[in-house]
Amino acid sequence: MNWPLHVTVASVVERNGKFLLVQETAGGKTVINQPAGHLEDQESLLDAVVRETLEETAWHFKPSALIGIYRWRHPSGDTFLRFCFTGELSHEEAGRALDAGIEQVLWLERDALAQRAEMLRSPLVLQCIDDYLAGQRIALSHLHDVI
Repeated sequence: MNWPLHVTVASVVERNGKFLLVQETAGGKTVINQPAGHLEDQESLLDAVVRETLEETAWHFKPSALIGIYRWRHPSGDTFLRFCFTGELSHEEAGRALDAGIEQVLWLERDALAQRAEMLRSPLVLQCIDDYLAGQRIALSHLHDVI
């Protein structure tokens, strides 16, 4: 039996009480998500979250900690294993083309995001922010790529 498991990464970045998010089209709907995406073959989790953040927001991201690891089963039956990181942005590549489907980059406060709960791509979006706000951090030294 084939088990549809998707390994994804996401970044949580806060500036002045607002969080970096993207508004995108997914499954024919407009949704809000953290900069996030799938881990590619031969790619480390850290490289993946740096790449996805850049591709979706045009911002260069430097991870500083893992917020958490989340398992979520989509109503379709697919299971997502998300590694969510926090860190800092260094600079934006103004004019950089964003990934297909990304409509715009947003900076929203947590409560403003919660008011748009029906637009969240998954319940993981708010869960990751809430865990970040609760101070949940796991040192990056706990991640190991054994090749």
